[in-house]
Amino acid sequence: MAKFSEIVSDHVPVLVDFYATWCGPCQTMSPVLDQLKKDLGDRVKIIKVDVDKNQSLAARFNVRGVPAFLLFKNGEQVWRGSGVQPLHQLKDLINEHQ
Repeated sequence: MAKFSEIVSDHVPVLVDFYATWCGPCQTMSPVLDQLKKDLGDRVKIIKVDVDKNQSLAARFNVRGVPAFLLFKNGEQVWRGSGVQPLHQLKDLINEHQ
Protein backbone atom coordinates (compact mmCIF):
# COMPACT_ATOMS: atom_id res chain seq x y z
CA MET A 1 0.00 0.00 0.00
CA ALA A 2 1.21 3.49 -0.82
CA LYS A 3 2.27 5.80 1.99
CA PHE A 4 -0.25 8.38 3.16
CA SER A 5 1.94 11.28 1.99
CA GLU A 6 2.14 9.77 -1.51
CA ILE A 7 -1.63 9.32 -1.70
CA VAL A 8 -2.46 12.91 -0.70
CA SER A 9 0.17 14.36 -3.03
CA ASP A 10 -2.10 13.85 -6.03
CA HIS A 11 -3.17 16.82 -8.17
CA VAL A 12 -6.74 15.54 -7.74
CA PRO A 13 -8.38 16.62 -4.45
CA VAL A 14 -8.11 13.86 -1.83
CA LEU A 15 -10.78 13.75 0.88
CA VAL A 16 -9.63 11.83 3.94
CA ASP A 17 -12.38 10.50 6.20
CA PHE A 18 -11.15 9.73 9.72
CA TYR A 19 -13.80 7.41 11.14
CA ALA A 20 -14.46 4.64 13.67
CA THR A 21 -16.60 1.54 13.21
CA TRP A 22 -18.48 2.26 16.47
CA CYS A 23 -19.31 5.87 15.48
CA GLY A 24 -22.95 6.51 14.51
CA PRO A 25 -22.32 9.79 12.63
CA CYS A 26 -19.50 8.04 10.73
CA GLN A 27 -21.97 5.41 9.55
CA THR A 28 -24.33 8.21 8.50
CA MET A 29 -21.55 9.65 6.31
CA SER A 30 -20.84 6.40 4.47
CA PRO A 31 -23.70 6.69 1.91
CA VAL A 32 -22.96 10.42 1.52
CA LEU A 33 -19.34 9.64 0.60
CA ASP A 34 -20.48 6.86 -1.75
CA GLN A 35 -22.78 9.33 -3.52
CA LEU A 36 -20.01 11.93 -3.64
CA LYS A 37 -17.69 9.46 -5.36
CA LYS A 38 -20.47 8.42 -7.74
CA ASP A 39 -21.24 12.06 -8.63
CA LEU A 40 -17.63 13.27 -9.00
CA GLY A 41 -15.87 10.10 -10.18
CA ASP A 42 -12.20 10.65 -11.01
CA ARG A 43 -12.33 14.30 -9.90
CA VAL A 44 -11.85 13.23 -6.27
CA LYS A 45 -10.15 10.51 -4.26
CA ILE A 46 -11.79 9.46 -1.01
CA ILE A 47 -9.73 7.66 1.59
CA LYS A 48 -11.17 6.20 4.76
CA VAL A 49 -8.88 5.99 7.80
CA ASP A 50 -10.02 3.94 10.80
CA VAL A 51 -8.73 5.90 13.80
CA ASP A 52 -8.62 2.79 15.99
CA LYS A 53 -6.29 1.04 13.54
CA ASN A 54 -4.29 4.17 12.60
CA GLN A 55 -3.87 6.01 15.88
CA SER A 56 -0.52 7.54 14.97
CA LEU A 57 -1.93 9.04 11.74
CA ALA A 58 -4.95 10.41 13.61
CA ALA A 59 -2.62 11.93 16.23
CA ARG A 60 -0.41 13.42 13.50
CA PHE A 61 -3.40 15.39 12.20
CA ASN A 62 -4.76 16.15 15.67
CA VAL A 63 -8.00 14.23 15.10
CA ARG A 64 -9.79 14.30 18.44
CA GLY A 65 -13.29 13.32 17.33
CA VAL A 66 -14.87 11.42 14.48
CA PRO A 67 -15.93 11.80 11.81
CA ALA A 68 -13.21 14.25 10.83
CA PHE A 69 -12.47 15.22 7.25
CA LEU A 70 -9.33 16.65 5.72
CA LEU A 71 -9.07 17.74 2.11
CA PHE A 72 -5.67 17.67 0.44
CA LYS A 73 -4.56 19.04 -2.90
CA ASN A 74 -1.00 18.51 -4.14
CA GLY A 75 0.00 17.24 -0.71
CA GLU A 76 -1.24 20.29 1.18
CA GLN A 77 -4.19 20.35 3.53
CA VAL A 78 -6.66 22.91 2.15
CA TRP A 79 -9.69 22.25 4.38
CA ARG A 80 -10.71 20.53 7.59
CA GLY A 81 -14.15 19.71 8.94
CA SER A 82 -15.74 17.51 11.54
CA GLY A 83 -19.13 15.97 12.14
CA VAL A 84 -21.75 15.07 9.56
CA GLN A 85 -21.20 17.04 6.34
CA PRO A 86 -23.96 17.62 3.76
CA LEU A 87 -23.33 16.20 0.28
CA HIS A 88 -23.77 19.57 -1.48
CA GLN A 89 -21.19 21.21 0.80
CA LEU A 90 -18.59 18.50 0.11
CA LYS A 91 -19.29 18.73 -3.65
CA ASP A 92 -18.88 22.51 -3.63
CA LEU A 93 -15.68 22.22 -1.61
CA ILE A 94 -14.13 19.69 -3.98
CA ASN A 95 -15.22 21.61 -7.09
CA GLU A 96 -13.62 24.71 -5.57
CA HIS A 97 -10.27 22.89 -5.37
CA GLN A 98 -10.23 21.33 -8.85
